[in-house]
Amino acid sequence: MKRRREDRAQAAAAAEERADEAAERASPVRAWFGHVATRVSEGAGSVWAFSAAILVILVWAVTGPMFGFSDTWQLIANTFTTLVTFLMVFLIQNTQNRDAKATQLKLDELIHAIGKARNRVIGVESEPEERIEHEIRELEAEKDKPSAPSQDERTRRPPRNGRSHDGEPAGHR
Repeated sequence: MKRRREDRAQAAAAAEERADEAAERASPVRAWFGHVATRVSEGAGSVWAFSAAILVILVWAVTGPMFGFSDTWQLIANTFTTLVTFLMVFLIQNTQNRDAKATQLKLDELIHAIGKARNRVIGVESEPEERIEHEIRELEAEKDKPSAPSQDERTRRPPRNGRSHDGEPAGHR
């Protein structure tokens, strides 16, 4: 069992590497942007970036009176903030999209690995909204139904005394 997990992990790593290489061959610009977006989002979420932002705010607050809070001073500050915000939206969205895809892939793998799971929901995130709503209603309708026994439950041997165990101590049956 452990060997099988290791084999799957190696296969997944190899598949990810192949996908990265294929993406780079297909579009070096997309690969570059993905790399830059990852680095920038990691940096933007760091203590150093937060400290730099605090420093920029302090410099802005100190220079305001020096320039008499002029229109030019305000225009420069507003333009800078708008440009940074505009660029960060795209970088953060790229990172979130990749994170969501990776999470979805992991969930799909778990669905695939669980014997009782409904494999037809793998990839449902790319289906039309109506199909997703239908799957949700169907799953909610099944929540109160008893589930079928798992393979382990079907092959489990009965107790030696021939009595089933209901979880209570023997004297309380």
